[in-house]
Amino acid sequence: MVRNGAQTAADAAALAAAQDARQQLREGWLGVIDDPAQWQQFVLGDVYDPELACQAANAFAARNGAEVEGCSPTTLGFKVTVHSTGTVGDSIVPDAANQQAVASAAAVIEPRCSFEEPDPTEEPEPPPTPPAEPEEEDPGPIVGLECDGSPQVIDPENPELPDAGDLFRVRLTGDDE
Repeated sequence: MVRNGAQTAADAAALAAAQDARQQLREGWLGVIDDPAQWQQFVLGDVYDPELACQAANAFAARNGAEVEGCSPTTLGFKVTVHSTGTVGDSIVPDAANQQAVASAAAVIEPRCSFEEPDPTEEPEPPPTPPAEPEEEDPGPIVGLECDGSPQVIDPENPELPDAGDLFRVRLTGDDE
């Protein structure tokens, strides 16, 4: 029972770290939303603070009766090891009254989107007749972002991104991944 509780805490902590990193990625992306040249690092999940994400892991482990022994970033994810704060009772298993359970879990952040930056060398066709006064060009929509096979168009006047869950999937990984 203590071992199962520790595993639950490890799973929750690993997911919490990955979800925190996912939210950081979305917020960072919003900071550079009007500069598509910087988007690729966010699409790939390369820009987040692992220490902040591990703080989220600590909080979730504590809520589940455990303490984090280790929290480390992996390739697009986190591995978390916890030990239970509760022990096996002496009446349940003699000579094991003070033993704590240890468990590990790993979670990954999987990008759901891809971004193909428009070619800056391509110039739009000039208008057929030049206007009398040069008009200030409104920036066109930002295109090239595709999430789960669906194109996303970002309005530069009112830039918004899909929710973090629409940009990145978070899931536990098995031992064979």
